Amino acid sequence: MKILLLSVTAGYGHHATAKALADLFEQRGAEVEIVDVYEYISKMIQQALAKGYLLSSKYTPELYRLFYDKTSQTKEKLNKMNMVKLVNTLGAFRFESFVENFEPDAIVCTHVLAAHLVSQMKQRGMVTAPSIGIATDYCIHPYWEDVLYMDGLVIASELITQSAVKRGIPEQRLLPFGIPVHPKFNQHIQKTEARRQLGLDAARPVLLVMSGSMGYGDCAETVQHITNAGVDFQILAVCGNNKKAYQHLQNFLDDYTGVCSIRVMGFVDNVDVLMSAADCIITKPGGLTVTEAIAKGLPMILANPIPGQEERNVEFLLNNGMAMLVTKTFPLDEVLYYLLNNPVRVQTMQDTIRALGHPDASERLVEYVMNLIQKRQQAVFSLPRVKNRTADET
Repeated sequence: MKILLLSVTAGYGHHATAKALADLFEQRGAEVEIVDVYEYISKMIQQALAKGYLLSSKYTPELYRLFYDKTSQTKEKLNKMNMVKLVNTLGAFRFESFVENFEPDAIVCTHVLAAHLVSQMKQRGMVTAPSIGIATDYCIHPYWEDVLYMDGLVIASELITQSAVKRGIPEQRLLPFGIPVHPKFNQHIQKTEARRQLGLDAARPVLLVMSGSMGYGDCAETVQHITNAGVDFQILAVCGNNKKAYQHLQNFLDDYTGVCSIRVMGFVDNVDVLMSAADCIITKPGGLTVTEAIAKGLPMILANPIPGQEERNVEFLLNNGMAMLVTKTFPLDEVLYYLLNNPVRVQTMQDTIRALGHPDASERLVEYVMNLIQKRQQAVFSLPRVKNRTADET
C-alpha cells in the first residue's frame, strides 16, 4: 500500500502534519512519500511562495489581511485563483510523471495549494487514486471552495461544518476528524512526571512560551511581560529556528534578577513533554500548535496572530471558551492575573478543550484512508469476469 503525502512550504505546520501522518501510515505497513509539490515542480516558485507568504503576512499584515478578507468575501470563484490555477495547470504535467512512477493508492494533501493541484489533475484524469485534503486551521480558507475534485476534506471541528457548507463545500465531503498531530500528543504524561523529566520544581507553576516557526512574535517581550506579573513562574521559552528571538532572550537573561526561573530553548523535539509539564501555554494561534495544546488539555493564552487564518483561529477558540487573548488594552500580565485569580475560568477552558478536542485525529484519518483503499481494491477484485467465447459461439 502506497501513500503520497503532499505539502507546500508556508510555515512549519503543514509539513509537521504530513510527518505525523507518515509515521502512522508506516507503522501500519504502508510505503510513504512526503513531497513539497512546488519544490518538485519549480524550486523558484517554492522559494517565492515561502518568502512571499512570510513578507506579506509579517511585514505588510494589513495588506495580507485585506487580501484574505477579499478572497473570503468574493463570489467570483473563477477569478480569485487565476495565478494559482495557471501555476498548477502548468505544474500538473510535470508532476504527473512523479505520480505515475510512484503509483499511490491514496493521496493526502496538507496544504490547500497542493490539494488544488491534485484536484486539477483528477479533473483531467491524471490521478485516479482517492485524494483527501486537510484544512489545518479552525476555519475554511477561501481557496478550499475551489478544490472541487477531492474525495474528502478533513476539518478541525464539527462546529465549522456550517461555515464550510456556506462556502459551497458539500457536507458529504467533510470529514470532521480534527487536525492531525503526532500520536505522542495523545499519550498522557502526568504533570509531576513531565516536570521530573525536565528537572523542574513540581510545586511551582510552569508557563510554556512558544513563538512561530517563521519568526513571528517576540519571545523576549513575552517573557518580560510574564516577569512583570511578580509571580514565581518557571518559564519554558521555545524559540524554534528563530535565532534572533533566541539571542534576544539570552540578552534579557544576562540582566534579569527577578524571581522567575527561565529556560531558553531553540528547536526541540519534546513539545509533548513540555506541554504536559505546563499549566498554560502562551503562543501565536497557529493551527498545529493550538491543536497540540488541545490534545494535551492545556489552557491557552493567544498572542500575535497572523492576519487571516490565525485571526479566524482566535475567533473559534475564544468563542468556544478554550483560550484567552492578549491585546494592547489587555496585556499579558493582566491576562495572567485573571487566570491566577479565577480558577473557574481555567477549569472551564480545560472542560471545553476535553469536550471539543480530537486528540485521535491522526489515527482516525489513517484508518479512514486505509479502509478507503481496501474497499477500492475489493471492488476491483470483485468485478465480474468476462467469459471467453468459444468457436461455436462466434
